[in-house]
Amino acid sequence: MTLFQASEIVKVFPGVRALDGVTLSLEAGSVHALLGENGAGKSTLIKVVTGLYRPDGGRLLLDGREVSFGSPHESASAGIGVVHQERNLIPGFTVGENIMLQKLPTSRGLIDRAAIRSEALRWLAELELDIDPDQPVTELSVAQAQLVEIAKALSVESRVLLLDEPTASITPNEAALLFRVVEKLKDDGRAVLFVSHKLEEVFQICDTVTVLRDGASVLSGGALSELTRDQVVDLMVGRVHEALNLPDRTVDTSVAPILELRGVGTATGHSEVDLTVRPGEIVGLYGLVGAGRSELAKALLGLDRITAGEVLVRGQAVKIRTVRDALRNHKIGYVTENRKEEGVFLEQSVARNIAVTIWDRLRKFLGYVPAKSETEMVKSYVEQLGIRIASPSQHAGTLSGGNQQKVSLAKWLAAQTEILIIDEPTVGIDVRTKDAFHTLIWDLAANGLAILLITSDLPEMITLADRVVVMRDHRIQGELPNTHDYDQMSQQVIRLIHATPSTLGAA
Repeated sequence: MTLFQASEIVKVFPGVRALDGVTLSLEAGSVHALLGENGAGKSTLIKVVTGLYRPDGGRLLLDGREVSFGSPHESASAGIGVVHQERNLIPGFTVGENIMLQKLPTSRGLIDRAAIRSEALRWLAELELDIDPDQPVTELSVAQAQLVEIAKALSVESRVLLLDEPTASITPNEAALLFRVVEKLKDDGRAVLFVSHKLEEVFQICDTVTVLRDGASVLSGGALSELTRDQVVDLMVGRVHEALNLPDRTVDTSVAPILELRGVGTATGHSEVDLTVRPGEIVGLYGLVGAGRSELAKALLGLDRITAGEVLVRGQAVKIRTVRDALRNHKIGYVTENRKEEGVFLEQSVARNIAVTIWDRLRKFLGYVPAKSETEMVKSYVEQLGIRIASPSQHAGTLSGGNQQKVSLAKWLAAQTEILIIDEPTVGIDVRTKDAFHTLIWDLAANGLAILLITSDLPEMITLADRVVVMRDHRIQGELPNTHDYDQMSQQVIRLIHATPSTLGAA
């Protein structure tokens, strides 16, 4: 039975036909994949379905009846839940308040906080999340926030649930929990739309697929059991995608580390962290949600207090107090996992975003930074990274996720960093752009850049890292040389993550 249908949907923005007659049908008791490259129209379609955008053509049907939503609240009230790729939690609220926001329980006209806590715990338990409902969402990691978003969507008890990149910032273990919930929703007769760039997940949990390319449906409702991965990628990009083939690259282990941590502890809770990164080396930092990987990176940049041990850069003990200090005095850059809030200025031009780290070099009399200087400097990085823009004056907020991530990376390259921390580099990025990013990161290391890579994507880690350092509970569990053999490495990494102190020697 078809629960929901978007029929011949058209959405036009000035100069762009974002959706051109797209059709999507969601069946009860089924998980449907929505695939396409960045900019294909997936997020635009979801925003039309949930009332953020009004369609310029076509119809939306729920239970066979035509519907029209003027806001996300209206679509939610009709039984359509959504988890967007961008975070939609309210920073000033607690976890429980965010989860229950659309139907806050009351008692005698007042907010019932005990009921909020009780109901929130119910939905957190569905995802097997050990998070306090009274905790402010500002204290959550990106991955924890993503899981709370999913709990929030489930709390509406939606008959139709739209998941836009739900596993982008979570590890395989957390994804497995989510997939169990999705299976339960499917068994309950609900319709689930699953948007992901991780094709292995799509083939694992989805029944049918719609593929968009350049705003149009090139496949609508195809059975995944009848398709191969190459056929799906061919539909997405218009040709069979070639497997990534990276050139040989070696690390000179006789060279002293450019970055070294000795017994580092932080105010966040890290303890006895030892870590080294050499020039030309990619060191991977892997762990489950809450392991403290991103928090450790931020402590290195002066965003959290280091309480014990020492940090050495080029063999000298340093105390880094700010991001500016890290960049100017130690040539350390940080590509954040949260590109939309921390990585780029969405309302500023591409030129300004890339040039921001070198304004001191470009500044003229009385602090004036000529736009021409910005533009000329930016051109080389746009070409080097393959950033697809209309002009350097284009606002970064109008770019696809992949191009925004390239802009975020370009500003650190422009600053001529020698140590680069890259946090979740390919979250929400399509398969072809992901391969381009992997090649780029590999080439940067080959040219001598020291890279500390944080990723929840284990295949990405095994593809790129020279060594894999595994963290749990803000401590280093162990370190593995990377053989780039996925089966072997994945087993060793997972074993190390779950090893107890008594079995670490055997792991």
